[in-house]
Order: sequence, then structure tokens, then C-alpha cells
Amino acid sequence: MENQNTQNEEMHLDDAARVRVLSPGMMVFKRFIRNRLAIVGIVIIAFMFLFSFVGGLLIPYSQSQVFYTTDQILKDYAGATKIDQYQIQPADGATLPSDIFSKTLIAASTGKFVFETRDGSLLGLGNVGENVYVIYSLEQVNKLLRKNAAYDEAVAAGENFFTDTDGKTYVFQDTGAANPDVYVGTELGVAAMKSFTSFDKNVSFDYEFYRESLIAIANGENEFELGGSKYTVDGDLVLKDGAEFALVSDVNFNAANAGVYLSPAYKETALDAVAKGDSSFTFADEDGTEIEYRIENKNGQYTFKRFQETRVIDTYARPSREHLVGTDANGMDLLARLMYGGRISLLIGFVVIFIEVFIGMIIGGVAGFFGGWVDNILMRVVDVVYCIPTMPLYLILGSIMDYYQASATTRIYMLCVIMAVIGWVGIARIVRGQILSLREQEFMVAAEATGISTYRRIFKHLIPNVVPQLIVFASMGLGDVILAEATLSFLGLGIKYPAASWGSIINAVNDSYVMSNYVFVWLPAGLFILLTVLAFNFIGDGLRDAFDPKMKR
Repeated sequence: MENQNTQNEEMHLDDAARVRVLSPGMMVFKRFIRNRLAIVGIVIIAFMFLFSFVGGLLIPYSQSQVFYTTDQILKDYAGATKIDQYQIQPADGATLPSDIFSKTLIAASTGKFVFETRDGSLLGLGNVGENVYVIYSLEQVNKLLRKNAAYDEAVAAGENFFTDTDGKTYVFQDTGAANPDVYVGTELGVAAMKSFTSFDKNVSFDYEFYRESLIAIANGENEFELGGSKYTVDGDLVLKDGAEFALVSDVNFNAANAGVYLSPAYKETALDAVAKGDSSFTFADEDGTEIEYRIENKNGQYTFKRFQETRVIDTYARPSREHLVGTDANGMDLLARLMYGGRISLLIGFVVIFIEVFIGMIIGGVAGFFGGWVDNILMRVVDVVYCIPTMPLYLILGSIMDYYQASATTRIYMLCVIMAVIGWVGIARIVRGQILSLREQEFMVAAEATGISTYRRIFKHLIPNVVPQLIVFASMGLGDVILAEATLSFLGLGIKYPAASWGSIINAVNDSYVMSNYVFVWLPAGLFILLTVLAFNFIGDGLRDAFDPKMKR
């Protein structure tokens, strides 16, 4: 009967009676695990650490790896411009001065066909026909030509050069003068405002063909012979032995990319479309596929564009099997950047809080224990730090790091230091207030009476009694630090590209179009910040209730 009463008595013990046998740490632990929100916070933080640190090791992509795709893009294919400068073809083995183009244009426009170049060479132009000239290297001679029949024929024909019976070519300047300046000329090249395109891309024109074709066109001749072949001039075409050989045009074509051959047929089609005022035309490529070309005119310069398959950065790709969360504006995998960005955000949060607690604990402990003038000086230091405007300071430091092109790692370290140096003052005041109340209690009087050193009294007796409050403050402050880092990165003052943090990922929200059309770019990072901050707050509330049950509502 007595044993049964004892068992009943033990079964009806209340919680308070059973807790008395537990250690203080176990009591706090049991109270903490009863808080469901605190457990939820622990689970979320554990997931974030696994996601960031373990996931970053498992994912095959790096945070800065750029991905590409192919797309049909309207790109420049060719350009065309009306020729307003002389196209010069040098004779075989001839060397022309560097300023020959400008000197030829000036001489042709002024009619002064004898001129001196920058390097001191004396050159002259033989006027073959309209906008067609033969370029000569000149040497002045003393010879009266008034009674020379070849000279008279040249003057009558409106030309300023002739070939004499001695086989030499003579160039003169003052046509019809009694004693004109006469020069013996050596042919260096031919100049005209014409361009030539071969119908066979493997065939290149020699100098003699250029010369004879231009002379024939200038003189209105329909035929000429060269090298045993008969050439026929038909409008803007030159036929060789009856077959199309060259296209002659006063428009200069240039391909947008090296290695692209613009055939005469393509040029003729483009010129016809330009002459008709069309905005586009179609032309079959070598495979017979009809391709549309669009025409853009800018101040007489025509650009022909077409859609081409181009390798481009895979920006804003939708979530897929290759990229589970998609890609960002730089073509980087968002899942990889979320993982690596989580490392930065969590690392900064814990490092900053550790430094804040360390500095605040020392300053607050010393100020609260000694009091008097020591407390007065240290609290004024706290007030000064409180008065520092944080955002202008961040702006200045961000500009300095941008000027010195600080690396991403250096920016992380500097960000941790600056945020910690500014944020420790709140912890210092909490520690000081707690120690001011604890130092007058009996256990501290006993510690002083037994001769324990000041260091041991502060850090062995007072600080441990403040640790519960510090843990609660630190757990809640972690969320604030992560939010602050996200804000700075969002403003461009924190982590810089290509390094990632959750805040820098959300920076895409700066563009309203991206915010509304590519939600997958910024929403995951925003949710991670929200869940992490909530989780730390849940843990902080749970620790507060566990350390001081009286504060539980």
C-alpha cells in the first residue's frame, strides 16, 4: 500500500518539480525545442546552409559561367555607298605616295593636273575621259611643242597628254600656251570613280584590264581587245568572249564580314531595289534559298540586313532541364548563383555579428564594470559612432573601391569590417546595462572580497551572465545584417559582378520590364532573403523565451 502511494505521488509530479533535476542548459534546450517556430527556423537555416555550401559543390556550373545559344538576328550583311572618291589601281610594280587619293581629287576638281605630293614626287594626271585619269610620274623637259602634230591633236581632243614618235608619253599643263610646261611621264596607275566586280569570285583583274576597260567606257567604245580576248562593254557589264566577266558600277559595295563574296547578281538586285525605293528585296543564295534583305538608308549610305543564325548569350532563359531556375541578364545559371550567393550572404551575416558581439562585449563590459570616467568616455565614443551617417559612408567607400578596382573578395572583407565597426554600439549598450545591474549583486561582492582579479571578474563572472541576452540579440541581428547586405548589393555598393549575393541577384528588379516579365530572375533570391530573415527571427524569439520564460506571452 505504501509503495502504491509513492508511485501515485511520483506520477502526479508537475513539470516544475521535474525540471529542477535538470541542468540550466538542458532546461533552456527543452524550452527551446518546445517552440515550434524556433524549430521551423532551425530547419530553414539548415536548409539554407546545405543549399549554399553543399549545393555549390554538387552543381556542375560555376557562378560566373556564361551560357550561349543560337538565334536568328537581323544583322548587317553588306553596305553600299555612292563613289565620291577616286578608286586608284596601281600599275604592276608601281608604288604610289600615301596622299595620292587626296591629291588626285584636288587635281581633278581644279583642273591643275600637275602636282607635287607630300614626299616631293612630281605627278600628273592624263585626262582620258569623264572622271577617268592615268597617273604619271613626271620629269620636266625643255622642248617646244607648238609645231608637234601629236601635241596639236591632243589639244584638239581636249587631252593634256600624247605619245610622241619616240614612244614616250608627254604631259603638259598649260594647254594652248605658246610655251607650255612639258613633262615626260612614266605610268603609275589609273584613277576612276568606278568599281569592278568579277562574276567568278576566283578571278582577279589585272592592271591592263582595269586600264583598257576604263578607257573604253570613258571614250564610249563598245569593244577592245586584250591578251588575245575580245571584250565587249554593254552598259554596266563587260563581257569576255561573249560571257559575263565583270560588273562596273559607280556604287561601292562592302561586305559586313570578311570572306563574304558579293556577286554581281546580288549587287545588281540590290541596286535595282534602291533605285525603285523599295525597303527590302529577296535574293537566292548559293543553295537556291530565297533570303529577304532589308534596306536602310542613312544619309545616302545604304545598309543591307538579313536574319542570320548567330551565337548569342542565353539571357533570361526560362527554367528548363539544363537550367532549373533559368538564366540571368548575363546568361549565367541562376541556380548556381543562388547557391554561391547564399554563401556570401550567410558568411557576411555571421562574420559581421561575430565582430559586433566581440567589440560590443569588450567595450560594454569595461564601461559597465568600471563606471565613472571610463564609462563616460566609452559611452561618448558610442554616441559618436551612433551619429555616423551610414549610407553616405557606404557610398564613399563604394566609390573608393570602384576607383581602385577592388576585387570581389576584397569588397566582401571590407563590407564585413565596415558593417561591424558601425553596428557594435547596440550590443555595447546592452552589455553595459546588464553589467551595471549585475556588478552590485552578492556574488560579485563575494568575488571582489576573495581577491579575484578584475579580468576574471569581468570575463569569468559578469560576461557569462550576459551571454543569453547576447545570443538572442545576435540571432535576431543576423537577419538585419543579411538585409543590410542585400540592400547595399541592390544599390551597387556591395558585392560586384561576377561574384553573386542574394542582394546583387535582386538588382535585376531595377528594370521594370524584367520585374514584370522575368519573375524567375529575382523572386527566388527575394524568397531566400525573406525565409532566412524570418528563420533567424524565429530562432531569436525561441532563445529569448527559453532563456527567460517570464517574457513568453
